[in-house]
Amino acid sequence: MSEHLLTMKKRMKQTPSGPRASARDRQASLIVAAASLFAAKGFNGTTTKEIAKAAGVSEGLVFKYFPTKRTLYAAILAEKVTVNELLEAVEAAAKKHDDHRVFTMIARYRIRPGVDSTFLRLLLFSALEGHELSEMFFGKHHKVFYDHLAAYIRTRIEDGAFRPVDPLLAARAFIGMVVHHRLLHEIFGVPMHQSHEETVATYVDLFLTGLIKTPGKTSQ
Repeated sequence: MSEHLLTMKKRMKQTPSGPRASARDRQASLIVAAASLFAAKGFNGTTTKEIAKAAGVSEGLVFKYFPTKRTLYAAILAEKVTVNELLEAVEAAAKKHDDHRVFTMIARYRIRPGVDSTFLRLLLFSALEGHELSEMFFGKHHKVFYDHLAAYIRTRIEDGAFRPVDPLLAARAFIGMVVHHRLLHEIFGVPMHQSHEETVATYVDLFLTGLIKTPGKTSQ
């Protein structure tokens, strides 16, 4: 779940859901309730009646703010993960050709502790159900990392620092490694055997060892 959705969830615990609740609070309550249900049961498996019950409102009120279940789902997917500041920091490190910092910042963000698994589950459900909004979801929350990292890898290959590999495949390999880690621990519940910092450092070191061009050796 995005940081904004988590903030709304905390806020709703302190905000009345009855007549005194503002329209904004009710919408936030519906988004939080729907996100949890969609993550647990999928878009097709969740009814507006269930969403209304979870939010503590009438089904009619759900339709007042969100005419269709699709518009409610779109509102959830439109919640932006706070990546802008991260990408700005990545760009700053990229300009200095700080390979280790570029990869570490991305991995650290994707493997940060205490993250709610709701958004990851939503992504998986939307893809498996073939939902029409899954492409938008993937683009906003995953593809942006592939694109930035692939562009950086391409630049470093041109600099002669990295081996001549396919930049996009290399970016996908690194992000895929990190996402697989999230699947193991957030979805399958595999316990961590190292700290988050140690895990990030290991993944980055392993990947860069295979990517950095060794002086005096010709790539095959």
